[in-house]
Amino acid sequence: MPLEERHTAANIADWIEEIIAKFSIPPEKIKAVVHDNGANVVAATKILHAKHGWEPVTCAGHTLNLVVQNTLKSQQAISRCVGAARTLVEHFKKSELASTKLKIKQRHMGTKENMLLQDVCTRWNSTYAMLSRLQEQRWPVTATLSDPEVTQRGKHYLDLKPDQWSLIEELIQVLEPFHSATVFMSGEQYVTLSALPHVVDKIKKSLQGQNLESPPVVSFQTHAKEQVTTRWKDLGEFKPESPNITLLAASLDPRFRKLKFLPADQAFGVKNALQTMALAVKQQLRPTGCGNEASSTAEGAPSTAHKDKMTTSFLDSDSTSSDEEQDEEQLSNEAIQNEVLAYFGEQSLPKKDDPLIWWKANEQRFPTLAKLANSLLCIPATSTPSERLFSAA
Repeated sequence: MPLEERHTAANIADWIEEIIAKFSIPPEKIKAVVHDNGANVVAATKILHAKHGWEPVTCAGHTLNLVVQNTLKSQQAISRCVGAARTLVEHFKKSELASTKLKIKQRHMGTKENMLLQDVCTRWNSTYAMLSRLQEQRWPVTATLSDPEVTQRGKHYLDLKPDQWSLIEELIQVLEPFHSATVFMSGEQYVTLSALPHVVDKIKKSLQGQNLESPPVVSFQTHAKEQVTTRWKDLGEFKPESPNITLLAASLDPRFRKLKFLPADQAFGVKNALQTMALAVKQQLRPTGCGNEASSTAEGAPSTAHKDKMTTSFLDSDSTSSDEEQDEEQLSNEAIQNEVLAYFGEQSLPKKDDPLIWWKANEQRFPTLAKLANSLLCIPATSTPSERLFSAA
């Protein structure tokens, strides 16, 4: 819908409510709102959470991009190097002569005839893509710039210095996990939100595990790890009073049900919260009595001869009914506890397997948890699907 008024948090919240009404989506069907990091959008999701209980989920793609962009800017040597690479690519984009000569050099050297790529700060992974392509085309680019027809005598020589080429080579290694994570988390045809804690954990380990030599890149690793830890600090701590929906989704993904990325006490808290949610689902599904016996008053009053007998019978049946209800509730609670214990007691699914196929096959064994899985595993980790659709439109 065209938005002509100010994009305040209250207006955004109202517009979202208008849209779901227009599409006849009942508010109780909505589980979460995936959003970017804009202050007004974040504030709008808080309004909707307070009003409808919709969980705010920050887009993992936006967050990964912010980590990369902020860290690149924080290191002067890297910032200068990326700036020089950008200028170099711009030159080939603008100069028909340089672009033609590059194609000739590519053929002579047997290099892939790929065009150089320009980075755009708002386009995720574009800096990684630019540097990777430049590294691939290093020697044809250097040869082209050495051609007197392309770089005339006395003109500014655009080729990068040897230490900048070395820096780019190491920088590509550090940025690769961010690129892979963004591509994976932006998928539409498979479950993503539940994989986020595992992906974040992998990024941290990759930043720690790479032994690189260049001081600016080592500093980049440290700064990036701090950023990742700060921006996703809620993935390392579970608060029962405000359960993190991402951790709950991860616990319902049979690939990550062991919650290895959490300390033991935090993992225990997630399992407890899941059990509480499962009990609530079970209670909603339980048929409620409508008291037909009590409402079916006889058309004529009962005879005096049967009054005492009826009273005793009534009291007995009430007591029995109450006991039966308590027994039923206890059995129901025990069934849920057993279901949760059995689920977490099983081996984790291999990472390559599809959790949705697993749930379809095991729905009868874990009926209540399957309903929760349906509600949580559908949430995407990024807003990429809607962004793609908007771009296409």
